[in-house]
Formats: sequence, C-alpha cells, structure tokens
Amino acid sequence: MNRRYRTWRCALPPLLRYPGVDELAARAAALAARRPRDVRLRRAGTSRGGRPLWLLSVGNGSRQALVVAGPHANEPVGGATALRLAERALADPGLTEGADATWNLLLCLDPDGLSRNEGWLSGPYTLGRYFRHFFRPGFLEQPEWLPDGAQAAALPETRTLLALQDELKPFFQASLHGVDVGGGFIEVTHDLPGLDLRLARTAARLGVPRELGPYDTLYWPSLGPAVYRIPPPRPSGLAAAITEAAVQSTWFHPYRYGTVTAVVEAPMWGVPAVEDGSPPADADTALRAVSATLRRETRLLERLLARIRPHVTGTADAARLLAPVDDYLLVCPGLADAWDPGTAVPHRPLPPLSTAHLTALRIAGRRLVLRTAGLLHRLVRESGRDPADALPELDRFIDAGCADYHDACGARWIPVARQAEYQAGVVLAAFELAGEHASARSRSGEPGWCSGRAVPMHRE
Repeated sequence: MNRRYRTWRCALPPLLRYPGVDELAARAAALAARRPRDVRLRRAGTSRGGRPLWLLSVGNGSRQALVVAGPHANEPVGGATALRLAERALADPGLTEGADATWNLLLCLDPDGLSRNEGWLSGPYTLGRYFRHFFRPGFLEQPEWLPDGAQAAALPETRTLLALQDELKPFFQASLHGVDVGGGFIEVTHDLPGLDLRLARTAARLGVPRELGPYDTLYWPSLGPAVYRIPPPRPSGLAAAITEAAVQSTWFHPYRYGTVTAVVEAPMWGVPAVEDGSPPADADTALRAVSATLRRETRLLERLLARIRPHVTGTADAARLLAPVDDYLLVCPGLADAWDPGTAVPHRPLPPLSTAHLTALRIAGRRLVLRTAGLLHRLVRESGRDPADALPELDRFIDAGCADYHDACGARWIPVARQAEYQAGVVLAAFELAGEHASARSRSGEPGWCSGRAVPMHRE
C-alpha cells in the first residue's frame, strides 16, 4: 500500500476539465518520460486531418489489453479515463506484473472530431453550451463502424484500430463512450458473471445513476442491471445501424482471437429516474407522448433545414455538419413509429417497459432533435450570416429542450474527474473478470481459444 501512495504523490495534476487533443498527447508524453521502463508512447497511425493517433502502452506483460478512447467525437470522457487508467496501472503492479498484462491505450480514435468540440470542452459545462457547440460526424465517418466489412474499411482511423487489434490480439478490449444525458451502463460481447455487482458498487460510491433501460439496448439481452450483451453483427439498413449498432464493427473484429470487448458508457449529466426499475402507471400514454413530441419536433427541424440548406450549401464545413443532420432526421420518424403503441411493427413488439425505459426513451428522443438543432445552429453561425432568420427559432428550441432535461428529467452535471473515475472503475472490473474468463477457457482447452498471447483462433 505504501508503494502505491509513493507513486501517487508523483501523479499528474488531476483533470478537472476534459482534455483536448494536444493535452492528451502532452500528458501521455510526461508519463512516458517519467517511467520509460514501464511506459511507451508511439504514433499508431494518422487521422484524415493529419493528426497523430497516439498509443500509450503501460507494463511489459505478455497478455494484451486494448483501450480505445474517443471513438465518438462528442464523448471526451474516454481521454480522461485513459490517462486515469495509465496512472492506476503504474500505481498498482497487480494490474501489470501481477496480471502479466500490458495496457495499450489509444488516446483518441477521432482527434479531428474531438477538435471540433473544443467550443464546449473546457466549460463552462451547461447543456445549452454543449448542444450549440456539438459535433459528431455522420454515421459513415464514425471510425468504429464497418458498414462494408473490415477489408473495405475506408477511414485511416478505422484501419489503424483494425491493425492494432490484429497486432495485439488482445484478451480484453474496452471502448470508452459517454452518455450526454442519462446514466452509466456497459455492453459486452461475453457474459462476465459478477460484472453487474461491481458496476453497481462503483456507481453507488461515485453517485452515478445506472441506466437500466438504454434505448439502444432495447432489444438486447440483459446480463444484469445496466449490463447488456452485444448481439452478433448482422446486415441492416442505415437507420437500424445508427440506432441499434448491431452491425459489423471494431467491437467484434477481434472476437476471432477470443477477445472480450466491453463498451463502457459514462454519463455527463445524470438523471436519477434512469435507474427506476418500477413498473410505470401508464406506459402506453407515455410512449404516445414521446412519439408525438418526436414527430412534431422532427417536422419543425425539417422545415428549418429546408430554409437553411440553400444558404449554406457550399460553405466551409457545410457537408460535414449536414451529414449528421440528415442521419438524425432520417431515423427520427422510424423511431417515433417504433415506440408508439399505435404504429409499432407487430412482429417486433417492445419488451416489457419499466419507468427507467420510458425515461430513457424520452431522453433519447429529445437528444436526437437537440443534436440536430445544435448542428443547424452551428452551421448558420459559422456561415457568418442568417438570411433564413433561423437562429432565433433554433435558440428557443434548444433552450426549451435543455430546460426539459433540467426541470422535468432532473439532469445534473457530474464533474469530469468523477466521470473518469467511474469509467475507469468499470473498465478495471471488466478487465479482471475478462482475465478470469480467459484463464478458465484456456484451462478447459476449449477449441479455438487463445489467451491473448497472439495465438490465432480459427473461426468458422
């Protein structure tokens, strides 16, 4: 224990705000300079915009763990978590020597996208500031997805991650994501018994609500409260891919090596009701209200887009900002129909819903339209002119949506350091359980199993 405290006295200053692209690199370089025998920093690849993709490796064990931060541009907690994990691994030999493990931390998979969120990264952290400066690329520019399979991966960020997975053949992979409004949860490719209890303890200790019914896991198997099994990838249309994520992705690419992948979601603004598992008083009425609101607000945004588009097409960055707008407006009507008891597809009924589910659906519907409004606001603002007179209407729309999050949903900011501590704690729990899982399968002599030591696995 004393050894751990001596190490922590030399730790980097705590992160009170989200680190940007340059700060991530600078902090990682400082760790590598301080502990060159245990820490290595290398450029694993280059982004579309020419930015380095930095890989920070801690430890010298033969079993590889891969942690991917920043796969979504608007979810910056992963960078802070990656640095936190590096320091935890340096402070506790049980995470490296004791586990015969090396931690490989990809500090940001989409640095170009992260840099486009700098308008809100350093605070002050308000929902209005977040949505007005929000950026997340369109679906086809998100580097974890493989819409045409790994062999046809077009983005250099995606190819870098695939190459790392094939090089390291990790026994454990964590993808670090953030929930803007809601609660924390985890999605895994393998069942890790006991993970739900460990997540619950971490969440309770740090005051982070667990999300018991996320809308993107609505049809996925539950492995315990706030723990969900990622279904195998399947062919699907763009709308289903955007909303369900059960498509070819870098989450499943290393499955052939026996890799356990965990997608760890940490909230920015917490909402207590997302962990209310009680039955609702009138689910159908609540669903109809959510769907009606989503339809009405989608139509309003479609009209605003029609007014705005002719004036911004061809301006700098217009195509990049319009791509996610078109994606969101594509999926909103289908989601409204899927959630409405009067229009839901009979062969795919909604599962039994708790209060947590209804809260999550309400949050999700508002999230989609607020992101759309924020992107349109940014598009008009950055064009330098507003001939369609859209900004006042967009401001009113954003302010009303943020007020609903605050007043009706009870959304409250969770400090960055606490977000990162929560996410790091869940990653460490999954890492430990994945190690036990790997050892058990190795001892059993299961055909095709590898232990994370670069042994290829045959897969039918």
